[in-house]
Amino acid sequence: MADDARPNPYLRNLNAKIAAMPMIFATLVVFVGCSLWTVIYSFSASRSLPVNEFVGFAQYERLFNTSRWTKSVENIAIYGVVSLTFSLVVGFVLAALMDQKIRFENTFRTIYLYPFALSFIVTGLVWQWILNPGLGLQQTVRDLGWESFTFDLISNRNTVIYALLIAGIWQGTGFVMALMLAGLRGVDDDIWKAARVDGIPKWKTYIFVVIPMMRGVFITTLVIIASGIVRLYDLVVALTKGGPGIASEVPAKYVYDFMFERGNVGQALAASTVMLTTVLIILIPWVYLEYGQRKRV
Repeated sequence: MADDARPNPYLRNLNAKIAAMPMIFATLVVFVGCSLWTVIYSFSASRSLPVNEFVGFAQYERLFNTSRWTKSVENIAIYGVVSLTFSLVVGFVLAALMDQKIRFENTFRTIYLYPFALSFIVTGLVWQWILNPGLGLQQTVRDLGWESFTFDLISNRNTVIYALLIAGIWQGTGFVMALMLAGLRGVDDDIWKAARVDGIPKWKTYIFVVIPMMRGVFITTLVIIASGIVRLYDLVVALTKGGPGIASEVPAKYVYDFMFERGNVGQALAASTVMLTTVLIILIPWVYLEYGQRKRV
């Protein structure tokens, strides 16, 4: 009788499961369905419209033999590594400084967060003006008397990627700081008291005690930053338009240009599939390590 009275586990939280069904259905249709469609037609000879003329790996061969795509991958790798490292480190340091209960904390927090309130288009246009060698910082300094001053990042093929980094980091670091500050404010005061009693320097407490406790905050921040890096497009369009030449091209712009401007759907979908595969290669091991091992414990 006791076994018969045991509730069916599939009926637990039934109302919540029913309420989640539309979202689950939309996710399966839109994300999974469109992803499968993208992969399938990346093997086709589709031009302006999708066609069922499949050509095997021809689109991928062309993709990896194209200097524009190679440059796009190189740029996104540089941008990703530098912006990820800089944003996490500087964001955490700023949060640690703000956590000292300094005066005018709200004012500083607003100043740091203000760039994040702007869209990437606005950010790109602002920094395009600042970095323009004929109008912005370089010309302003020369007008003040330093005629030999040079700061023309966006017109130099070798330095244009750093113009993107300056603009992107300027916009995103404040948001990282806010996330880190929220995590620091969640640390129990007893930990700080115990560290002071034991005579542990504050910097060691941050590195060996606080940061491991903030693992969830770091993972969340990492995912947010990484998603922004993968979809980097509007900042490039507003700031450099991919130039000079193809010096600041990124994968998302490559996909957009081939999809809508060059009318080569097959090539755009092949590039999209490579981007999706790269994300999955990174995401699947992380999900397994994060949730698979936790279930075993």
